[in-house]
Amino acid sequence: MEAPLEIIRSARERLGKDLVILTHHYQRPEVVAFGDFIGDSFMLAREASRSTARIIVFCGVHFMTEAACILARPDQQVYMPDPQAGCPMADMADADDVSAALQRIAELVPHRRIVPVAYINSSAAVKAIVGRAGGLCCTSSNAQAAVRHALTQGDLVLFLPDEFLGTNTAHRLGQDTVPVYNPHAAPRADGDQPTSGGLAAGDLENAKVVVWKGYCHVHTWFSPEMVAAAREKHPGCSIVVHPECRPEVLALADGSGSTAWLVEQVREASPGATVIIGTEVNLVLRLAHSLCPNMYRTTVSRLARLLQSFPEQNRMSVDPSVTADARLALDRMLALA
Repeated sequence: MEAPLEIIRSARERLGKDLVILTHHYQRPEVVAFGDFIGDSFMLAREASRSTARIIVFCGVHFMTEAACILARPDQQVYMPDPQAGCPMADMADADDVSAALQRIAELVPHRRIVPVAYINSSAAVKAIVGRAGGLCCTSSNAQAAVRHALTQGDLVLFLPDEFLGTNTAHRLGQDTVPVYNPHAAPRADGDQPTSGGLAAGDLENAKVVVWKGYCHVHTWFSPEMVAAAREKHPGCSIVVHPECRPEVLALADGSGSTAWLVEQVREASPGATVIIGTEVNLVLRLAHSLCPNMYRTTVSRLARLLQSFPEQNRMSVDPSVTADARLALDRMLALA
């Protein structure tokens, strides 16, 4: 039986320019080695939109591959090695709940113009709702630019589904008050002010950004105690973290930024410097030479099986009824660059 590495090399040689492999930074190092483009969500979305290859293979998770499908031309086919590789954070924002949130917030503050900003870690259906509402998508690398843009279109941003990226972005833009919309919050007791998502009109009156109650289980694992322990163990170290971490972790770190930014901090560090990174373990291991189990589902063997026969169950698609509106949200994101 032909070895996986030989299958992959053979497929790449056979398909040539008809094939492009996109790999996220969080993939296993042995999978990253086969990527034509290696990057964060923003960079890979951009490359997907620019690709001339007939076949796009995305080594990432489901929402990333959906974005590639939305941005692809009709003659392009998009595949992923394991279609079951999802994102728990993306699942925390159901499309019906997002539609309801926009309506209910508008009822609480009818004089405000609400513009949604969806982190790219969201479903195609959510992106379509955001596009229809005049909003846009963002990644951690351009979240501030996306929120600034949204505030030129309205005066209240609903940022979803990551509470902490939204909160940290709002803080960087000078917003101290950042209410949290919880789609599963119980109504307040009778006689209290009417609420929705755990919020009342007064909670939103002076806010410019309201964030969705969602999180990344990898990045919220980091704690202030871990930062303190790292400084004690490595005096003089530089600690940089992803902005999906909790605000109290960012407050103790030396800096925060997107995956691409974290990579750059390591590249620019002085020889012999100690850089401690608060993000997914596969990226940290690669930069040196918390694991996301969904990213870890993509293996060399699964990539090889895909490239050997391109089974229909590995081909990805997005419902045409949501594609156009979702593309609006993604195109607005790409235009920020």
